[in-house]
Amino acid sequence: MPQTKTTVDQDFIDSVVNANAGRPGALLAILQQAQDNNRRKYLPLEALEQISRKAKIPLSRVYSVATFYALFNLEPQGRNVVSVCRGTACHTRGSRDLFQNLLMKFGFHSQDDGESDEEKLSLTTPDGAATLRTVACFGQCALAPVVEINHAVFGHMNEETLQRELAVIDQKAPK
Repeated sequence: MPQTKTTVDQDFIDSVVNANAGRPGALLAILQQAQDNNRRKYLPLEALEQISRKAKIPLSRVYSVATFYALFNLEPQGRNVVSVCRGTACHTRGSRDLFQNLLMKFGFHSQDDGESDEEKLSLTTPDGAATLRTVACFGQCALAPVVEINHAVFGHMNEETLQRELAVIDQKAPK
């Protein structure tokens, strides 16, 4: 798990652990709050280590929970996050084409190491403006294809609607 050196707000993590101590699902709540408090919306290794120490939970369990749930990120996220469903219903209704168009829009391409960007689950632009992710299934098959943009879910997505929603993001971006 390669990480860049970050500054973790240990006092914040300590207060979140204390506030959730003994509650059912406490670890999920702690991880969520720690991630939300991070400017780049991810859980750096040192945050996981601090949670483990303070909550007296083995690091392996903290890491296991953080990697099991798709809502947690172990790498810095872009200011905007676009997730494309790759489930069967979405795939058969064109999510692959939407994803490929997004790869081009954000400037991703095949790598020299033989692994193409299309095969990766999460990609962030070098400037940190956007993260493009694939999701196994949103559970919204009747709305296929489904795309999530900054936590807003859009069903029956097509190229025109996708471009319109991305234009809204571009308009809100700081210049």
